[in-house]
Amino acid sequence: MRICASNPWFASLPALERRRLLAAARPLRCARGEMLFRYGDAVDMRSDSQGGFYVLLHGVLKASTLNVEGREAIFVVLQPGNWFGELSVLDGTPRTHDVTAMEDSHLLNVPPTAFAGLMQRPTFARAITMLLAGRVRALYGLVQASTLHSTQGRIAYRLGRLAHGDATQAQASQRSVTVSQEALSMMLGITRQTLSRELHALADAGLLRLRYGRIDILQPEHPLFGEST
Repeated sequence: MRICASNPWFASLPALERRRLLAAARPLRCARGEMLFRYGDAVDMRSDSQGGFYVLLHGVLKASTLNVEGREAIFVVLQPGNWFGELSVLDGTPRTHDVTAMEDSHLLNVPPTAFAGLMQRPTFARAITMLLAGRVRALYGLVQASTLHSTQGRIAYRLGRLAHGDATQAQASQRSVTVSQEALSMMLGITRQTLSRELHALADAGLLRLRYGRIDILQPEHPLFGEST
């Protein structure tokens, strides 16, 4: 309950809905490098054991896809407290991306049949619509950034999202983002060389401090990081 409550969506649920949701969940482990599910995986809507709605309790996951040349694009980084996987258990369609453990991870899984039962409760159903609305809003933000911002602006905006927990988008932002330049370049669809050049430009401007496996945001209130949007 404590870990899940770190997520604003779960924290907004009435206490009864939180208890019902967790009571329906089953524990699950995913080793580093293991795929939780793949793009195109079918979801058995009659299942009472697997393939449903998930929450990450410990570890880090990535939601990504590969193009025909095998190049990976990372959509989002999932951190403890994040709930995900609702789309396929809502409409019964195959998974739209891969989810892979970036380190050993512990999760809870709410099976499709249990999820369907929870959706019969108006309060929970409304909460799921709010979760989806947040996903759409975040998607619009990323599309706007990729369309209207410079490469440097796109990098700063993505770092701003990561500072808020990426998929979580918590109100409070962290001053330090733990992310490798390789992973960040895959999130943005740019080369490592381009990313390195622009990160150093942002560091020279006093907006960032670059550290091994970590980036400190020195001026989180700057519009480039999305705080004004």
